[in-house]
Amino acid sequence: MRRLAPIMLVSALVVGPVRAEQDLLLGADMNTPAMTQAEMTRADIEAMIAKADGKPLDLADKALSGLDLSGLNLRGVNLRTARLNKANLRGADLSGAILEQAWLIKADLSGAKLVDARMFGVTARDAKLSGADLSRSRPIGDFRGADMSGATLVDLRGGADIKNQSMGLMRAVFTSVNLSGANLKGANLGRSRLDYANLADADLTDAVLMGSDLSGANLTGATVAGADFKNVDVSGARLLSLKGQDSAKDWAARVNVDRAITQASN
Repeated sequence: MRRLAPIMLVSALVVGPVRAEQDLLLGADMNTPAMTQAEMTRADIEAMIAKADGKPLDLADKALSGLDLSGLNLRGVNLRTARLNKANLRGADLSGAILEQAWLIKADLSGAKLVDARMFGVTARDAKLSGADLSRSRPIGDFRGADMSGATLVDLRGGADIKNQSMGLMRAVFTSVNLSGANLKGANLGRSRLDYANLADADLTDAVLMGSDLSGANLTGATVAGADFKNVDVSGARLLSLKGQDSAKDWAARVNVDRAITQASN
């Protein structure tokens, strides 16, 4: 099959206030064949899996957009800079996968296994991840508008690494993400973007939220026992019927507390 020409991947790091973050779509033409078509078929990949005899596949920089890869065993697969926009990965096993700088816009990963997946610089806007397992993954990327309802994100590592000053603002962007009912126990989302996220009934036990943006987020019924709220922006956030609030860390150190919604309107 004809190989599609690679695209130039452009990412930007904006140095500035805490709300500034990377925009991984900057300069990318989303209408090119490299972003919308596939250079391989499902049968091609199934043949590679059979030939690999259990070894991880190398699909780095491949154009795989729109492919049906549902249910496949892709453990440890190298998909660095691969394009998987609108791909069907429902129920696929991507445990330990390398998805750094991969494109997963509107991809369907419902019920997929992404345990220990490396997702630095991934772009997964409007992706479907409901019921997926992202435990211990590192999703330092753009998930705006994604559906992560009921997902497992235990010990997720999405916080900004401030020790690396050049990449200090590279962080998980979960703006307007549906995280209702998600398991975020022990997740590190320090300095992350969670503005307008739906965290209703989510389990945030022992989660690190320090310095994150929760403005406009819905935390109705969420469990926050042991969660770190130091310098968390809660402007416009719905903080109703919270469970474990008395044991939340630095609860008094939240920002814009006077603008949070703490009482249900009549």
